[in-house]
Amino acid sequence: MHKLSVIGIGAGDPDQVTMQAVKALRQVDVFFVIGKGAEKQELVDVRTAILAEHVERPYRIVEIADPPRDRAPADYQGVVEDWHERRAALLAAAFAAAEGVGGILVWGDPSLYDSTLRMIERVLARGTVRFDYEVIPGVTSVQALAARHRLVLHRIGEPVHITTGRRLREEGLADSAVVMLDGECTFTEVPGNDVHIWWGAYLGMPDETLIAGPLREVEQQIVERRTRLRAEKGWIMDVYLLRRG
Repeated sequence: MHKLSVIGIGAGDPDQVTMQAVKALRQVDVFFVIGKGAEKQELVDVRTAILAEHVERPYRIVEIADPPRDRAPADYQGVVEDWHERRAALLAAAFAAAEGVGGILVWGDPSLYDSTLRMIERVLARGTVRFDYEVIPGVTSVQALAARHRLVLHRIGEPVHITTGRRLREEGLADSAVVMLDGECTFTEVPGNDVHIWWGAYLGMPDETLIAGPLREVEQQIVERRTRLRAEKGWIMDVYLLRRG
């Protein structure tokens, strides 16, 4: 493999794939997909559906099993570093065996809470395989959330904070915050009766679910809906905006 394209494919709606992404897809000979088990097969299926719709030339798909990791570690940074290193080792082996142009389809955009670019740098640092790579931006779940709720993420002249559920628990809420990777429904721990929430799950997909309102009024509804959806599908991707005032 002499070149790799890291392609953002949007938050779940195949129509969110940009023309730049389509052009890149049509140059790829082999696509690498990191599988996450049978429960999350739908994530792989969406990727293959995008390829079937936009790519007419022959290509191969190489699926790589995602190595397991502790989801509630005491040393979060250390566990993630180890996980990335093991992922990089698997990718390096797959890249070395491939010919032509490779491609990795990234859910949303490679720049926002995604580890793909870090792992590619780890692969190159190993020195066992050499290639050039490009990054094609995609529509993020943050953009999709704002569009589906028809809202601006920040007030006039003010910032918006993008964070995780873990950091929200540690740092609290100042004003406006987009929260990702929150498997514990940390919004229920945010104090105050002046907080509003805009929540979305499976954005851009057939099972898309939206709930918005004063946090204290809708938080239990979100918790119950999220729990049910995750039990039914075996996985969930959700994101939300919190704002005071």
